[in-house]
Amino acid sequence: MAKTRINCPNCRQPIVADIEQLFDVGVEPSAKQKLLSGLANVAQCPHCGFQGSVATPVIYHDPDKELLLSYFPPEVGLPRNEQERLIGGLINKVVNNLPQEKRKGYLLRPQTMLTFQGLLERILEADGITREMIQAQQAKLNLLQRLLNASGDPRIEILRNEDELIDAEFFALLSRLLETSIASNDRATAQALADLQKQILPETTFGRQLQEQTQEIEAAVSSLQEAGQNLTREKLLDLVIKAPNDTRVSAYVSLARPVMDYSFFQILSERIDRARGDGRTRLIQLRERLLDLTRQVDLQLEARVAQSRQLLGKILQAEDVGAATVQYLPALDEFFIQELNIALESARKQGDLAKIDKLQQVMQVVQEASTAPPEIALIEELLEAADEPTRQKILEDNQAMITPEFLDTLTSLVARVEDGSQDQELVANLKSIYRQSMRYSMQMKLKG
Repeated sequence: MAKTRINCPNCRQPIVADIEQLFDVGVEPSAKQKLLSGLANVAQCPHCGFQGSVATPVIYHDPDKELLLSYFPPEVGLPRNEQERLIGGLINKVVNNLPQEKRKGYLLRPQTMLTFQGLLERILEADGITREMIQAQQAKLNLLQRLLNASGDPRIEILRNEDELIDAEFFALLSRLLETSIASNDRATAQALADLQKQILPETTFGRQLQEQTQEIEAAVSSLQEAGQNLTREKLLDLVIKAPNDTRVSAYVSLARPVMDYSFFQILSERIDRARGDGRTRLIQLRERLLDLTRQVDLQLEARVAQSRQLLGKILQAEDVGAATVQYLPALDEFFIQELNIALESARKQGDLAKIDKLQQVMQVVQEASTAPPEIALIEELLEAADEPTRQKILEDNQAMITPEFLDTLTSLVARVEDGSQDQELVANLKSIYRQSMRYSMQMKLKG
């Protein structure tokens, strides 16, 4: 986003704001989420305290869907010829960003949106999202904006009044926006979203359910870690039988599904045969619940594998396989890597050189993306250091890397880990590294 000098929409005093007019998914895959989030082109006035959206022309481009949309806010008040000149310049940027072979006829016919809401709805419509779904999403976005603008008691009151709106989709939306802000190095927004997420958990019905689930999952993980390599089917069954609630049982199934095989259920059946009375009834009910849960897990895994296979096929059909892989990087997970390796092995057995070449292009992009940036690699090295003197030596050896950008990365990482992790030792170590890095940076500036 570009720092732009504008007049405050409320008091008309000159202020500086981050203004973005071109949202090109082909260039920046996160552009769509940024625009739909409602957090783009938001200004805050230091004079009157205004905080809200700024009216500005917008061009949205999605080459995969051959979608080119334009919106010009009437309140900007420019003459028609000036509007066309400005929009034309933005569209020229879109065309220039595309290779010659991808410049198609839709670029000559941009769709003009009369309202900003109409622009958002058209983007979502292209994803197969109905008007009812759009309205529900918009309600959650509006609620999120209200919560970000409020604090203290007013925010708590909003949370209690809108408790029904805060569900799994709301938390998913909040998480996506947090990830986008961190990726964009928007430290202020990321911190605001992280603080909001932390406050929502204890103040809402769904948030408390999430907290309970998280605690049960952590307890299940702890139990399995204690067993370690000595975890047998018998020990796992003992843990499941002693689980205090269904949430813990579900956690065990999710974490240890491979161990819950035919032999595991055979052992459970043998215990049922030996049991009597209420104990037998409970074990029979537990077996039915475990069978149901394992079926659900298997169906989810099958769906994810099928989705990864479909995505890989889509990438391989693209004209530019490397560019397509970059575009879909946020969606690539361990299931995709597994399908990629299977496809590569199959192509080698068949001697399909053309397919091998494309698959290797995909593999190269994935490997490059999975390589930690130098800043993250340095943070990992600092985390592994035994004590402060060792860290100091690492900082001195990497003096050129201790930049404001490195400190921003470290700050964002501390905020994210502190919000989402129960590993207090990790949080404490990261904070210690940040303080030591900040001191070292200041010392270098004083020496300079």
